[in-house]
Amino acid sequence: MLRILGLDPGSRVTGYGVVDVAQSGVRYVASGCIRVGNGAMAERLLEIHRSVTELVDAYAPGEVAIERVFMHKNPDSALKLGQARGAALCGACHSGAEVFEYAPRAIKLTITGTGAAEKKQVQHMIKALLAVEGRMGADAADALAIALCHAQHRNGRLNGRTGRAR
Repeated sequence: MLRILGLDPGSRVTGYGVVDVAQSGVRYVASGCIRVGNGAMAERLLEIHRSVTELVDAYAPGEVAIERVFMHKNPDSALKLGQARGAALCGACHSGAEVFEYAPRAIKLTITGTGAAEKKQVQHMIKALLAVEGRMGADAADALAIALCHAQHRNGRLNGRTGRAR
């Protein structure tokens, strides 16, 4: 069995999702959001780092999958997202788990069959694929999608394509 932590970093909200992968399939473990609010950027980054470190300590993933940065129309937003992603990566790496990156389009394509899927489509597919009942936020669903994308790629179900390890 392998435990995968998926991370969807953001400068105010970072989604996380944890799944277990075994021969029998993928099982939902946990998901949620790290909400850091509107404080100073340095304080938010420190909180992202601390919270991801706590997640890694609590769930002991064997591998971590994270969304790759994409270019926003607003360069300031892209910079903030990159900083949040860096803080999450630092928190994830302290355990020694290998980290894999996936582009947003590849994640959507893997989960929904189209790289242009809307957030609602991703949420719906995640709930269906993992048999999750009740309400699930978009950030948690995105993080679970990243974890599932990695699970499918690592098992070679997608024509031998794999995420890039960092």
